[in-house]
Amino acid sequence: MQSVDTVVQTQGLTKDYGPVLALDSLDLGIGPGITGLVGANGAGKSTLLKILLGLVPATGGVAQVLGHDIATEGPAIRSLVGYLPEHDCLPPDVSASDFVVHLAMMSGLPRVAARERAAEVLRHVGLAEERYRPMGGYSTGMKQKAKLAQALAHDPRLVLLDEPTNGLDPAAREEMLGLVQRIGRDFGIAVIVTSHLLGELERVSDHVVVLDGGRLLRASRTDEFLDATGVLLVEVLGEDGQARMAEALGRAGVATTSRGALLTVDAAAGPAGSPDVHDLIRDTAGDLGLGLVRLQVDHRRIEDVFADDRASTEEVSRG
Repeated sequence: MQSVDTVVQTQGLTKDYGPVLALDSLDLGIGPGITGLVGANGAGKSTLLKILLGLVPATGGVAQVLGHDIATEGPAIRSLVGYLPEHDCLPPDVSASDFVVHLAMMSGLPRVAARERAAEVLRHVGLAEERYRPMGGYSTGMKQKAKLAQALAHDPRLVLLDEPTNGLDPAAREEMLGLVQRIGRDFGIAVIVTSHLLGELERVSDHVVVLDGGRLLRASRTDEFLDATGVLLVEVLGEDGQARMAEALGRAGVATTSRGALLTVDAAAGPAGSPDVHDLIRDTAGDLGLGLVRLQVDHRRIEDVFADDRASTEEVSRG
């Protein structure tokens, strides 16, 4: 039975391709908001999305999407879910407008409503001025936007976005992530978005699910992944500022290390009875006449947690 607080629930979900076990007894619950589904290529992310849509049958286990069983209610699921596939699937001689209208009508919208909806979603994704051009002449970023628009055409309750930033340059990647964030937080649509770039979804996701070799490595709120490391990041401005700051803090009994333009300091550093390390850093910068432009707590990144959890899992397996 699926909880009212989840949009996806799996129990023992397995997909065995023979030489490859794509999903291995996956137990998973995904709730509303934006969920980042991350893992290396081959981790099982795309297979999971296709099984949830009823496009690929599971070998074992059960799953529900928005309360519907994947084995028996595929059409009902697809009427409520939008899907952006990873690979290029756009007809090159068709305009984005005609493409989105066609798919909206396939989802049950009348022609007039489909045209209105297509114009709306193409405007939302930034293709309003390009919507009548054949998609074969689109850039990679524009093609991804067209794929996103068709996923939204029938006003879904959940969208599954498979590697939406794949092949994009940094600027286009940031724009796409901004669109993902808008879908989840402004439109109130549940989003599951995959990426093999483990750090990419930190800014936009509410929850993170990490898959490794078809198994669930970890699932939690994003802020629980990005817990504090106990390290402070310090940045100062001034001639030889970093070296002078490090030397002065060293004389005060506080060791530092260099990380590019930053100094890192243990938040609990300093001999007993010394001032709070935050105050010490601030006062030292002032005494040296340096501009203190950053003093913040360092947080772990998803890559760090993935590496730690994977190492722990491998150690247990060996044991």
